[in-house]
Amino acid sequence: MTVADLNKYRAVLRTRAAELSQALRRREEISVEAAADAMDQTLLAVERDMEIENLDRGYKLLRQIQAALGRINKGNYGQCLKCEAEILPNRLQAVPWAAFCVGCQENVDRLQERCMRCTAAWPQPPRTDSVMPPQSALLVGG
Repeated sequence: MTVADLNKYRAVLRTRAAELSQALRRREEISVEAAADAMDQTLLAVERDMEIENLDRGYKLLRQIQAALGRINKGNYGQCLKCEAEILPNRLQAVPWAAFCVGCQENVDRLQERCMRCTAAWPQPPRTDSVMPPQSALLVGG
């Protein structure tokens, strides 16, 4: 990869990182609001959860971009972290923060999918912001 290519990718990555940083600064806008009825409370909770998921994705992407900038500085940008093969230019054009070649990324994605299925089966702690009444209140006859 030429110095001009590296400079181009560095500029793209820095621009994207700046955009993400600006968007992530708006996290203070996420608030816990109270609503008069249960339906509105549920809707507000869903909206808040979606915003939190968006923030989480943004932070993960920002970390990937920062790691790619680090690889440029170290001199191994464009090299797959798993198999050390060259990441194809078309892939870097589409995803400049790519750390893996297409084949290795597919393996990583499959592994993550399996992990997500396994953890989805784990019991989840009860939500504390639930709008459902306590179970004792649902029992008929006390």
